[in-house]
Amino acid sequence: MTRLPFRFGVNEFTTQPWSFEEDVARYAALGVDAIEICEAKLDRDRAPEQIQMAIDAGLGISAVQPGIRTVFDSRMAPEPEGVPARMTAFAESLKRLAPMTPGASFVMNTGAPPEGNMQRAIDETARQMRVLAPLAADLGVTLAIEPLNPTSMNIETAIWTIDQALDLLDATGHGSCGLCLDYWNIWQQPECCAAIRRAGKRIFVVQASDWRVPRSTMDRLVPGEGVIPLGALLHATHDAGYEGVCTVEIFSSGVEDSLYERDLETVILQSRTGLEEAWQTPR
Repeated sequence: MTRLPFRFGVNEFTTQPWSFEEDVARYAALGVDAIEICEAKLDRDRAPEQIQMAIDAGLGISAVQPGIRTVFDSRMAPEPEGVPARMTAFAESLKRLAPMTPGASFVMNTGAPPEGNMQRAIDETARQMRVLAPLAADLGVTLAIEPLNPTSMNIETAIWTIDQALDLLDATGHGSCGLCLDYWNIWQQPECCAAIRRAGKRIFVVQASDWRVPRSTMDRLVPGEGVIPLGALLHATHDAGYEGVCTVEIFSSGVEDSLYERDLETVILQSRTGLEEAWQTPR
């Protein structure tokens, strides 16, 4: 089978029932190339030791999901309240984790628009990114803004298309800011592949899973088990010049057939196979 042209990674949300230590040991044993770290899984007092475990196991650290990653409040992380407190928390995550994760991208998004004011959410996010970008650059990491699926509108995000994210990056105007491209979130936008190609080298993070009509707010599938045209999206991403990690990010709770109830090692192996088979899809 033809291998992906990208390194294969796993986001720790995919293996939510496992501890950080289990993630590291099992990912390495399964031949995973890179880990996307979720700060929520780190022990604050042991984070350096834990991250070093991942490095020693041969796992690249492609990205970090900070504990607070939205400018405005969100359902997943409603506290602390207020932009200053939230951005202080984000900056603290940068300062704490960046020295241990050089080259990684720290994922962020707008959060829920205050009182439905999407323009304010977008403008404030650009303003905060202009403040955070030099800090990230000085620390040797980058920021990656993530447009989310319309199912998350007014709950987690004010942007839902690649082009909206690119406009926000233009307003930020800093080379250390790029795009987190999550196929589950963006596959339904019009002319998606063309938008991916337009994004070009501004793609910093790529995440994959698969889609069915959600039965809960966290209902994603193993790549290849749903209806996303993953082959077309992978080829567009490659055409855009992306050469990094393709990371499986699966949320699966609140449904009777939750993937978290499956054998998670099998989920990882099936995910890799699904992506490799999608890559073989004719253009």
